[in-house]
Amino acid sequence: MKSTFISRENNDVKLRLEFSAEEFDAAIIKAYQEKKGRYTVDGFRKGKAPRKRIEAFYGKDVFYDDAVNDLLNDAYPKAVEELSLEPVDRPTADLGDQVLEEGKGFTVDMAVTVMPEISLQGYKGVEIEKVEEKVADDAVDAELEKVRERNSRMVLVEDRPAQKGDTVLLDYAGFVGEEQFAGGTAERQPLTLGSQTFIPGFEEQLEGVSAGEEREVKVTFPEDYHAENLKGKEAVFKCKIHEIKEKVKDELNDDFAKEVSEFDTLDEFKADILAKLEKGAADRSRRAMRDAALEKVCEANEFEIPKAMIDSEAYEMLREMEQQLQYQGLTLEQYMKYLNKSADDIMADMAPDAEFRVKNRLIMKAIAKAEDLKVEDADMDEALAKLAESYQMEPDKMKEMIGADGLDYLKADVLNTKAVDFIMDNAVIKEAAKEA
Repeated sequence: MKSTFISRENNDVKLRLEFSAEEFDAAIIKAYQEKKGRYTVDGFRKGKAPRKRIEAFYGKDVFYDDAVNDLLNDAYPKAVEELSLEPVDRPTADLGDQVLEEGKGFTVDMAVTVMPEISLQGYKGVEIEKVEEKVADDAVDAELEKVRERNSRMVLVEDRPAQKGDTVLLDYAGFVGEEQFAGGTAERQPLTLGSQTFIPGFEEQLEGVSAGEEREVKVTFPEDYHAENLKGKEAVFKCKIHEIKEKVKDELNDDFAKEVSEFDTLDEFKADILAKLEKGAADRSRRAMRDAALEKVCEANEFEIPKAMIDSEAYEMLREMEQQLQYQGLTLEQYMKYLNKSADDIMADMAPDAEFRVKNRLIMKAIAKAEDLKVEDADMDEALAKLAESYQMEPDKMKEMIGADGLDYLKADVLNTKAVDFIMDNAVIKEAAKEA
């Protein structure tokens, strides 16, 4: 086989494969040996008929297509390697108007979309504004309040009537006029006063009620209420209160810190919260500057991205979305029905982001090559350890689980990170302009 480069236009490459008569004849014999079991010829058991009898019965060219396909399957990868091509899609093959004959060679013109050629520029000395997110003065107190909220408990109220913020346990039955309506009845229903989960005006009328008390609540259903028979109607709910509970939060002191954290004092706990908030702010600041730098580098390097790569990335993004939906207890089908969109519609919406992701990845790969960035064993060990930690697994188990393909993906991700770090290490970070 001989491979010849014909032309390249943008990302579309044409090449020619030439096969000799000897190669074609050998491929026909191979095709006969592998495919003869498909054919039945009178007087012979299936798979036992001589080649000449099969060809006489089914046509002389009966094995030609299989022979050509076998040759192409073997020759195309070799041609791609010889010509230093990086295909991103399946190739097409064209034999033109050639007539295939045993004892005669043939040529195949092939077309394939390949990786874009990138003439790198503008990735060193990228100018970006300094981003320095500050931790708000009340941020630690706000975090402490969240911890108090998470660790709060409900306590039975016996010495006062219900007030806003309390949770009452009640029975109720709803009436329009003298008629009780469907769906307006419940027993031992918890309701937090002020939560605005019931019809407007309902919860406010229960403020001041006591445990064991019965009370009628009068409301008017909204005009946009979901039940047609109740829209705009006045109703009365006959309620009975079984109990009242209030949310109690612990005081902020050393005992609280010991209970909810690994620290012995509240001051130590506060210091840890502040350190984590500052680290989060620093990480977000760096990400913002990194994103700004990457956007500038992408703008400085314009090249055409093959549609096949964008479509593939959009498909991967759709799969990522499907996984995220599963974590929320939804299916992709449910989400598409809610949006009234097909998978193709969603991927079309994702196309701009998919294009940016592909472009960014290609540029980072080119930078890594230009700067001779390498992924060392220590880099892989660190990346594998972080991945394993996120899944609460041992690194060896994680390595076994993701397999060779997963390790290749992880290596590419590490190399991408090194390229991003190179951009940031060589960026020019300027102080943000002060507002007048």
